[in-house]
Amino acid sequence: MRTSLARVATAVTAMVALSFVVPLGLLNGQMAHDRALAAAERQAASLVPVLSVTGDPAALTDAVGSVPAGTAGRLALHLPTGQALGAPHAPPADLAEARRLGRTSTVGAPGGKVLLRPVLLEAGTFAVIEVYVPQQELSRGVARSWLILALVALALVLVSVAMADRLAKRVVRATDRLVRAVTHVAAGDLAARVEPQGPPELRAAGEAFNHMADRLARLLAAEREAGADLSHRLRTPLTALRVDLDGLAANPGDPARLAQSRGALERLETAVDEIIAAARRPGGPSGAAAGGSAAAAGCDASEVVRRRLAFWSALAEDQDRGWDLAGADAPAPVPVPEAELAAALDALMGNIFRHTPHGTAFRLTVHRGRSSTGLLFGDAGPGIADADAALRRGASGAGSTGLGLDIARRLAESTGGSLRVGTSPLGGAQIEVWLRTAPKPASRRSARRAQRRAARH
Repeated sequence: MRTSLARVATAVTAMVALSFVVPLGLLNGQMAHDRALAAAERQAASLVPVLSVTGDPAALTDAVGSVPAGTAGRLALHLPTGQALGAPHAPPADLAEARRLGRTSTVGAPGGKVLLRPVLLEAGTFAVIEVYVPQQELSRGVARSWLILALVALALVLVSVAMADRLAKRVVRATDRLVRAVTHVAAGDLAARVEPQGPPELRAAGEAFNHMADRLARLLAAEREAGADLSHRLRTPLTALRVDLDGLAANPGDPARLAQSRGALERLETAVDEIIAAARRPGGPSGAAAGGSAAAAGCDASEVVRRRLAFWSALAEDQDRGWDLAGADAPAPVPVPEAELAAALDALMGNIFRHTPHGTAFRLTVHRGRSSTGLLFGDAGPGIADADAALRRGASGAGSTGLGLDIARRLAESTGGSLRVGTSPLGGAQIEVWLRTAPKPASRRSARRAQRRAARH
């Protein structure tokens, strides 16, 4: 690229320089030519007063010798009698033509040019003053001016090439940085970034690359988190299957236990099918993990809670857990898909069964507010010692995956809601999942400000 830009700069500057140098050189040559002829005409004019005063050849010879051109042997005076005083150079035919026309003219001569100045005398005849101008006088200083112009043109070309090379160096350096960053990202280094430099176009390309790399890193992180979230859904049917198998081992011939185990296997198979379908959905599982599924059709939270609690109640009976459901007798629409809400419910219920001992009671409450719906999970267990640590994704102090609370939190935040950890009235932990069902009402100050704006318009 640097070589190409240098060639382009050389060609363009050379054309521009030639477009100025050639006319200036020709103009200097013409000026030198006119300057030499003007000097010859002045010397010829200096003899006109002498011719008007006297016609004596001796006096005229002295006058010719007193002129610089005459001293140099380049001036002659042609009298009407045909006598020539000085050193003549003009051809006779040109002299006769000058007498006939009666005006000053310039004619060619060997090695230069001759200025012929006719002078009308009192007798009505013409004397002709001849001034010979050699070629070196006609082109005096022209070669030097051409040399100066050529050096100026060369300097302009060199300066333009140097500036083009400097610009190309910046462009090439910025391009090389961008290429190296792209190569690193292609090799798997998602932390590679480029500092936007160079021309505006390359700076824009560098900023676009950084934005693309950031988005790619976020998408890959979302894919990993979504894969973990989808896999976490298997824990619920696996828990049910483990409980059923424990009971089947204790009572090998119990047909009810056998039916429960088969049902648990069917639920596990269904969960695996749902995970595969979600992974193969256009956009991958990250759309749901990032909250994109929250834009889909909503569901009735009360119905989902009743259905999932019917499943968990069987496990509660096996473990001698007392439980209570409150507030689920009326519809509670929420703007989240049914599958996502069920996954969050199973994750939080699974935490109760995994992190509290057998016989621990729990309560699930559906609270319907004006702009949000809350799902309150309370238990009578030991509680959560460090709520902040429990809310960190992947952090668990009880040997689990640490994803249950994060799944519920992300679902709540996808609606503009939140997840809170507190103390249950039963004495243990209480997890509150608040799903926003309507935009947050504006404050009185905001309402007054909006009214003033409307009044102005």
